[in-house]
Amino acid sequence: MEIRERPAASSLAEAAGLLGLEPRDIVKTLVVKRSDDTYLFALIPGDRAIAWPKLRALVGVNKLQLPSPEHALAATGYERGTIVPIGSTTDWPVYADSDIAGRRIAMGAGAHGYSLFVDADDLIAAYGATVADISQPVN
Repeated sequence: MEIRERPAASSLAEAAGLLGLEPRDIVKTLVVKRSDDTYLFALIPGDRAIAWPKLRALVGVNKLQLPSPEHALAATGYERGTIVPIGSTTDWPVYADSDIAGRRIAMGAGAHGYSLFVDADDLIAAYGATVADISQPVN
């Protein structure tokens, strides 16, 4: 695991360029809210989006949504753009897109201006993450 400081970026593509990576190498940690007000983390490659039908089927629920930035902060202790399962205020379940397995990835590091580099397989193992196809190309 390595944390690197990086200049502010206005987009994921810009952040990837600053780090010398492809957008798919930056993994977004998305906080997803269930209807019972519990949450989960979805780890999605930067060039893809959540495939809601796939994630709902995997989780076994009819409704999931992205919470407001305020609710995401309350659920994790992190602001959007910095969210990472590591050090979250609550140990929410982790669902990782199968595309990240076997790769070294960059992700939020808990604070703006920093990126965390980690072997995805180590992160998946540490959190007992469920690995499945939960993403789709960005429209």
